[in-house]
Amino acid sequence: MTEMVYGTVPVRAGEPVLPRWWRTIDKWSLSAVLILFGIGLLLGLAASVPLAEKNGLDPYYYVTRQAVFGGIGLTAMLVISMMSPEAVRRIGVIGFAGAFVALLLLPIFGTDFGKGAVRWYSLGFGSFQPSEFLKPGFVIMAGWLMAAGMEINGPPGKFYSFALAAVIVLFLALQPDFGQACLILFAWGVMYFVAGAPMLLLTVVGGMVVAAGLFAYETSEHFARRIDGFLTAEVDPRTQIGYATNAIQEGGFFGVGVGEGTVKWSLPDAHTDFIIAVAAEEFGLVLVLIIIALYAVITGRSFYRLLKERDPFIRIAGTGLACAFAVQALINMGVAVRLLPAKGMTLPFVSYGGSSVIASGIALGMLLAFTRARPQGRIEDVLLKRCR
Repeated sequence: MTEMVYGTVPVRAGEPVLPRWWRTIDKWSLSAVLILFGIGLLLGLAASVPLAEKNGLDPYYYVTRQAVFGGIGLTAMLVISMMSPEAVRRIGVIGFAGAFVALLLLPIFGTDFGKGAVRWYSLGFGSFQPSEFLKPGFVIMAGWLMAAGMEINGPPGKFYSFALAAVIVLFLALQPDFGQACLILFAWGVMYFVAGAPMLLLTVVGGMVVAAGLFAYETSEHFARRIDGFLTAEVDPRTQIGYATNAIQEGGFFGVGVGEGTVKWSLPDAHTDFIIAVAAEEFGLVLVLIIIALYAVITGRSFYRLLKERDPFIRIAGTGLACAFAVQALINMGVAVRLLPAKGMTLPFVSYGGSSVIASGIALGMLLAFTRARPQGRIEDVLLKRCR
């Protein structure tokens, strides 16, 4: 017999890796990622040329670098998506350890590039942001701990994961990088909920987050300035938010035309944090809705496949990866339309940034590996195994 069926997924003896990968991968999510990256290069051609000219560089300097970094990120995504969940867990834990050590050493060896927050290592030919790589590693580590805690006589994995999240959030807040800190805490909260956390405990944690936010507002001038700018009724048209708001309004439904936008000449971060403003101005609401739909496809398809998953680790970690990816995109676009305070967060696969696109490739590779169709076995077998 050359083919056996467990659940709904056939297992074919001796099937080569690539055909098996293509048969089991979520092609909708994979296609959406590739389209997002293509849109990012298209927007990079519009948004990064003015900055390159201001810095005396080749007009397509940033686009070329994005293509190179994107190629590395997509290659990493494809390679990781072919791995087994066990292999993904191993590289995730190892990657988390390396990124965590890099985060701890930032106050000593890091730089702020004049932006007021020490988040990067300067490598000469580029920069490296540990927090971008810490996110997928943390999700894998926390998911592993939570799943281990669900085993009979297992360790207190949920408590360990919370302690780990608290330490990471503390170091991120000291940079300060409140956006990444909130994203880490949100991913942990979602995974904790999926792992079966009581609502009372999640409510207590939510109250602690609010208290920490009030404390940060009172003690951090950087944090207070951003919150005050968000809450003020009037928007200064000379600020980044002011330029972005005006660009989105000018774009209308179909945009002002390719290359006709002006916001890219005014915003220093038009190719990174405010890339969606360039999309809205030159291509209009149509392209923005397409981008939102692509993120929704990736997130929705991932949730749909994870609902069928019976392995606790894959279900918990996969949910964390999908939510972190979706919320990062939501935060970036929410800041541009002034629904959220400015946080300095990139739009995955669309914004310029080596660390961002490579880390996003790693995270989506892990998610695609977790959501590949695989034999699930009978549910009673899974329950008997857990009861032994």
